[in-house]
Formats: sequence, structure tokens, C-alpha cells
Amino acid sequence: MLAVRHLDAYYGRAHILADLSLAVGTGEVVVLLGRNGAGKSTTLKCIMGLVRAAGGEIEFAGRRIERMEPYEIAGLGLGYVPEDRRIFTELTVMENLEVGRQAPRAGAPAWTPERLFSLFPNLAEMTDRPGGRISGGEQQMLTIARTLMGNPSCILLDEPSEGLAPVIVDQMAAAIRSLKAEGLSVLLSEQNLHFATEVSDRAYIIEKGRIRFAGTMAALAANEDVRAQYLAV
Repeated sequence: MLAVRHLDAYYGRAHILADLSLAVGTGEVVVLLGRNGAGKSTTLKCIMGLVRAAGGEIEFAGRRIERMEPYEIAGLGLGYVPEDRRIFTELTVMENLEVGRQAPRAGAPAWTPERLFSLFPNLAEMTDRPGGRISGGEQQMLTIARTLMGNPSCILLDEPSEGLAPVIVDQMAAAIRSLKAEGLSVLLSEQNLHFATEVSDRAYIIEKGRIRFAGTMAALAANEDVRAQYLAV
């Protein structure tokens, strides 16, 4: 579904991503793990076209996208949920969802507000409430739901568990497992290893813009040296 090959990216003269490669299969949940500043968010922004790649290839659903604009990439069915949520605070929950609406697309789950409210029951109780008057966890749910209204076949989630109460983190994990059951491909960036283990099939570890580990969650769980070197605080 998604393949990144030998990606390089810079902020000014700073080399942020170096020869980075990863892949996400159809219906697979893959996590990009790493400490703050390792390059996780930049990787997702490069895939989405928000940061221009200096080199390498990005292929989505069989098409090269590294030179496309973000709106063109979104139109192909790649969804993006930013770390800072960026909901429309003056619009209601329902109006936020309508902003993200796109036509159904072949090979991707079709979402309606009703289906999304079954996925995120908290939102069903506040459809007419402005986005700025719901909790941080509910804003995170709304951001994901708004992206799903575009009926993507793959979704990029940037730090979906960050700053959330444990009960909301559990709900987020259940939602991601439900998305996988729908056949959606998911690439998420995370620092929370426990959360990643709950939802992911495979992991990549990034450190200083380079991939340092690639393998199954079981392989990562068995490799204490890698966890200590790249994930321990």
C-alpha cells in the first residue's frame, strides 16, 4: 500500500532524514517508534507532501507521490492526522466531520458520521458542541474521524496517544484495531511502546533520521538491547 525508499529530507542545512526506507502492507498497522526529535513527524510530513523530500521515492497504491502536492495526495486516498490535531474550534463536531467529507473510493472503507459515532461513542453525545469545547482526547478522536470522512485506504497517525488519559488511550487502541479490521492500512508514529504493542503488526525504530530496527512486534519485544539503546528515556 505504501513504500518509502531511500528518503532524504532537510530543514535548511540540517539533514533530518537519511536514506530512510519503510513499507506498509494492505490492512497492516505499522509503527514508527523513536524518541522526541528522532524524525518521526518529519517522516509522516514527507510522505504527505508537507515537507519536500530532497531524495528518494514514495509510492502509494502503485503511484509515485513524492513530487505531488498534499491535496493531490489526499485525493488519492492517503489520510493524515497531525500531532497538533488542528480541528476547527468554532465549528461543531458534526461540521468538523463535514469538512473532511470526500466521495467513497474503490477498495477503501466507506465512512459516515453514524459509523464514526459507533467507532468513537464519545462524539455521538456532542454532535452540536463546538470543537473548542470538547476535551483533548475527544479532539483527537474528532481529528481521526474527520480524516476518515475522506474514505482513505491508508492513514498516517502522528502520536495518537500523546497526552491522553489512560482510558482514552485504551479507546484509541480499540479504534485502531477496528480500522485494521476494516482493511485500512495504518502508519503511526509513537513514543509509547505499550500502546504500539497493543495495535501494531510491525515496527521501525528511527534515531537521528535513520532506521535502526525493522521487524515484528514480537522481535522487538525479544530484543532488549535495541529497546534500551533507542527507546529508553
